[in-house]
Amino acid sequence: MNRKKDSGGEDMKAFLGKGAEFNGKLVLSGLVRIDGEFKGEVLGSGTLIIGEGAYIEADIAVDNILISGEVRGDLDIKQKVEISPTGKLSGNIKTAILEVKEGATIDGACQMSDRDKIENSGSETGE
Repeated sequence: MNRKKDSGGEDMKAFLGKGAEFNGKLVLSGLVRIDGEFKGEVLGSGTLIIGEGAYIEADIAVDNILISGEVRGDLDIKQKVEISPTGKLSGNIKTAILEVKEGATIDGACQMSDRDKIENSGSETGE
């Protein structure tokens, strides 16, 4: 079986196509793409791609996310959030890197910080 790859050459682990709907909890490891409708919660390590025309209603906690569809929910992204010109986000963002293309829309608050400093500050407290 020949697996699809993203532009970076990473193997796609799962795909929810246009017209498909899923409600629940998605725990990912690696690259996952959603082009359909998803409601629930997404967490794990890896990259989540929200395709153009997709509709997501979920709180999302992953390493990276690329939004080309519509997302309603809060994002807690370890590395990078990228919102394409067709992307729409209604929710708060917490990330280290935010890239918003012209035409994208965001309705929510954004908190950006260096994740290494946050993770290391917990181990430097009075021990």
